[in-house]
Amino acid sequence: MLRKVRQILALVFFLCITLLFLDFTGTIHSWLGWMAKIQFMPALFAVNTAILVFLFLLTLIFGRVYCSVICPLGVMQDVISRFSGMRKKNRFTYSPALFYLRYIVLAIFIAAFFLGAGSVVALLSPYSSYGRIASNLLTPIWQAGNNILAYFAERAESYAFYSTEVWIKSLPTFVIAIVTFIAIFILAWRNGRTYCNTICPVGTILGCISRFSFFRIEIDRDKCKNCRLCARQCKSSCIDIKNHNIDYTRCVTCMNCLDSCKYDAIHYVSRFRKNKVNDVKTISHAEADNSRRAFLATAAMITAGSALKAQEMKVDGGLAEIIDKKVPHRNTHILPPGALNKNSFAKKCTGCQLCVSVCPNQVLRPSTDLMRLMQPEMSYEKGYCRPECTKCSEVCPTGAINLISLADKASTQIGHAVFIMENCVAVKDKVECGNCARHCPSAAIKMISIDKEDKNAPRIPSVNVERCIGCGACENLCPSRPFSTIYVEGHERHRMI
Repeated sequence: MLRKVRQILALVFFLCITLLFLDFTGTIHSWLGWMAKIQFMPALFAVNTAILVFLFLLTLIFGRVYCSVICPLGVMQDVISRFSGMRKKNRFTYSPALFYLRYIVLAIFIAAFFLGAGSVVALLSPYSSYGRIASNLLTPIWQAGNNILAYFAERAESYAFYSTEVWIKSLPTFVIAIVTFIAIFILAWRNGRTYCNTICPVGTILGCISRFSFFRIEIDRDKCKNCRLCARQCKSSCIDIKNHNIDYTRCVTCMNCLDSCKYDAIHYVSRFRKNKVNDVKTISHAEADNSRRAFLATAAMITAGSALKAQEMKVDGGLAEIIDKKVPHRNTHILPPGALNKNSFAKKCTGCQLCVSVCPNQVLRPSTDLMRLMQPEMSYEKGYCRPECTKCSEVCPTGAINLISLADKASTQIGHAVFIMENCVAVKDKVECGNCARHCPSAAIKMISIDKEDKNAPRIPSVNVERCIGCGACENLCPSRPFSTIYVEGHERHRMI
């Protein structure tokens, strides 16, 4: 019964979180956005103390149910392992924990967290890893299916669906997503939860806490027949049936062992129950001391990290061939409205790709810069940042992009337009254009004559840098190819105009 309840809850969380990444309209986030915010890493980067305390208490009471119910990457491994189990049943066996590898990876993660190495954090974060997989591998399939429905709906004179462009937003991120999926798939197919119990820093942190959980799985030696069915069903490989011992730092409370036991010798019970079996293997004083030290050290590091983060928070319709636009060189990358400043954004963003997935204007895409790899940045080859849209700030679970109103967005300068005269069609082809001035939402561009003495001379744009908000309408709608006449240079710190 407990296993069925756990499976239903895990499936609900997994499908809903996946929909958050697949829904390119962003409408589903108003109902299910909280599921992204209760993930461990987004809560940690957002310094959401209430969520962190809730997850710690949840683990302290019930064990690592977060890993088996709430974490989408963990559930994805269970799905893969389930299909593998159809081919070969009872394939697991007990194996000792790789404590040194777990704590080395955790130390690397903590160092990257404090040093602001967002790329390393994004690579190790389980939520961000699943976000990359969903956004880069599942979204194109979802969008292609949507486009097929839109094709038939249009011919039936229905507008229930509309087509959307399917494209790779960042090749490095796409490759990383493929490599991550293949690696996790192989580990889950062969050994179940190996990734969670050897690499995942969240699993290591929660494992230190789950050792002291109130409810946990225990083996009754008097009833146990040493048939090893429970150990062969344990995808965490944490049941040492020979010594009737369970490694609670690796147990994800999946309940598989409960259903496999034919002799009613294994139960999910309170560790303080009165009729507790006394001959279960006890932890030595040295092991207990090491466990306490690991738990206290982890708690101290998380608390210190939250405190530091909290302190930082203060602070052509013709027949001519259309040439695709090229990305201009920007000295400073463009951050979305609500990001406030470069340093704050880099430290809070986990690179989960949620904002990239929901951007309706195809403006956000993962960075290819090594220091900001997979973190979102803005570019205007496909569209521009429309004044009426605040989707990215609505879905960001970490606070890297703060929720911003439409009024504030229209007054926030995220960059400024730069005019390159030799690229302008008025200069090259001696024709009138004015596209940039007509579409500028902040009226920051005016057309002036290229030659004041010649009344028939074509006009070129003049940019009022003080009024420009950096939305990119001018860059996107400029007909000049391959580089736009006007491009937007980002600001390290946003300001109100």
